[in-house]
Amino acid sequence: MPLPQDARKKPTGIKIHVTTGAGVDIVWSDDHSSHYDFLYLRDLCPCALCNDERAKKAAAPHASPTALTSTLPMFKPKPKARAAHPVGNYAIQIEFTDGHNTGIYSYDYLRTICPCEACAREFRAAEA
Repeated sequence: MPLPQDARKKPTGIKIHVTTGAGVDIVWSDDHSSHYDFLYLRDLCPCALCNDERAKKAAAPHASPTALTSTLPMFKPKPKARAAHPVGNYAIQIEFTDGHNTGIYSYDYLRTICPCEACAREFRAAEA
């Protein structure tokens, strides 16, 4: 997979803080800095399974109480990063403590989901 077409989505510095659990910090080619908590990244995992789950929840936002799983979400431990690995020169893959490790976070995707308001206006508004 090639590097992003938009030069602003090319990282110049990446720090992944697995040991401390602090998350991922990226400095982009336009000098913008982004910080991603691991929980935020887990919630926005781009893999097909997670995308399917989000689509199901969006389609049925008011599921009946009997549709709840045996473990209530509020009592599940929050997933943390166990490891992280580069994927070529275009992405990172994070292994979470909940066993999930299939999400590949391309730099293009990471810049698009940057939690700051400026990136939300610049990148997510353009996709809507």
